[in-house]
Amino acid sequence: MAHIILLSVALVSVFLILRIFYRIFFHPLSKYPGPVLAASSRLWYINQMINGTLAFTVKELHQKYGKVVRIAPDELSFVSSQAWVDIYGFRNGKPEMSKETPFFTSKNSSVGGVISAEREMHGILRKLMSRGFSEAALREQEPIVQGYTQLLIDQLKEESKKGKTVDMVSWYNFFTFDVIGDLAFGEPFGCLTSSSYHPWVKMIFDSMKFNYFCQALNYYPSIEWMLPLFMPKSLAQKGADHHKMTVEKVMRRKQNKTDRMDFLSLMVKPENGISDQQLIANSNLLIVAGSETTATALAACTWYLCKYPSTLAKLTAEIRTAFSSSDDITFLGVNRLKYLNCVLTETLRCFPSTPTGVSRRVPQGGDMIDGGFVAGGMQAGIAQLAANHYPSNFTRHDEFIPERFETNCPPEFANDDKAAMQSFSFGPRNCLGKNLAYVEMRLIIARILWEFDIEMCDGMENWSDVKIFLVWDKKPLPVRLTPVPRD
Repeated sequence: MAHIILLSVALVSVFLILRIFYRIFFHPLSKYPGPVLAASSRLWYINQMINGTLAFTVKELHQKYGKVVRIAPDELSFVSSQAWVDIYGFRNGKPEMSKETPFFTSKNSSVGGVISAEREMHGILRKLMSRGFSEAALREQEPIVQGYTQLLIDQLKEESKKGKTVDMVSWYNFFTFDVIGDLAFGEPFGCLTSSSYHPWVKMIFDSMKFNYFCQALNYYPSIEWMLPLFMPKSLAQKGADHHKMTVEKVMRRKQNKTDRMDFLSLMVKPENGISDQQLIANSNLLIVAGSETTATALAACTWYLCKYPSTLAKLTAEIRTAFSSSDDITFLGVNRLKYLNCVLTETLRCFPSTPTGVSRRVPQGGDMIDGGFVAGGMQAGIAQLAANHYPSNFTRHDEFIPERFETNCPPEFANDDKAAMQSFSFGPRNCLGKNLAYVEMRLIIARILWEFDIEMCDGMENWSDVKIFLVWDKKPLPVRLTPVPRD
């Protein structure tokens, strides 16, 4: 019996050694540069994921190895503008590069949302959801967004009177979650009025981290049973509780009849044939994508403005010169602020709300990506953090310089490859909420700088040094707000 065990162990060991040898020297991706450990096993990649360092490591690898890096036995990471077209763009009759299953599989649902749906279902879902994000819908939504904006400003004024610092990360989250709650479900979460997180909102952050860990283990389904051994029970429970509350919220919205066009208006109509599971999956996506990402951009923008006083002064002057009163700060009005648009774009470049890559599977027969052939069945993706900070894409790539996005930018930035930055993804699956996100960001930053002088607190110089679990694991951002006196 002992001989059989020893023989089995020896055979398994030989197999693993031979597989590693093959992956390093003979695999279809063996010609591409990258860490040997990454080429040998997916475990290197998973370790980076669960430690919250994957996006940073991929960024560093590209700066070391170049435009293409092998980050797993069967996966390549790219950073060029052409790669965005080749991987995520319209395929012109060719088979679509499909979404990679481990990344989009949820522990609490077997049905994916619009971003993970196959091409036909994606088209159906996107068509139903796009009405809620149209220009006409945006005009109808402005009074709602303005109402929550004013509530945010009123609450911040009350906080500033107390003489204490204000955590802008929390307040931006309060705002974005209340807005998305109203626009998706017809009712806010009440975060702004209570000056605190709704229990469900608190669960969402934990649920995102829980699902990120699950995605890591999805690469090895046979060991998924080990998840409870490493995952805190409280985190797993919050993931389940979040799913339960999503179901309750969606069912209540489904029963609530309203003439107002919102994000779920067409999806809840029985004649459109959207199942409850699909409705729940897409509602969950709306809550996360429509709130956390915008709040992250707002917090990052505020931090950069405080960190770079000259940029803050220039933007403040533009805003306070453009308007006569706060009533003039409208969707249309803030859209005309050119430097504000540059500041927000540079914020999204330096601190992308979705910094990690979303890989696609190369169809059988292989395809050309950024001028090189990639075999079928391999994965390819672009991590925004890496692409946005790649030296060949952007001059002085690690510096915050909004002027690079001005129409007549300084000559040193004239050759920046701005198409390499795709903050809202690219192609037929790009983000539906881009327009809403931009008007929210413009409106909030404009109102904040119109109403307050802002100053960062000591010790916040390294606020951006955090981990990434799909999204940024942000720290509090204490800021001093001084109301601007006006007659």
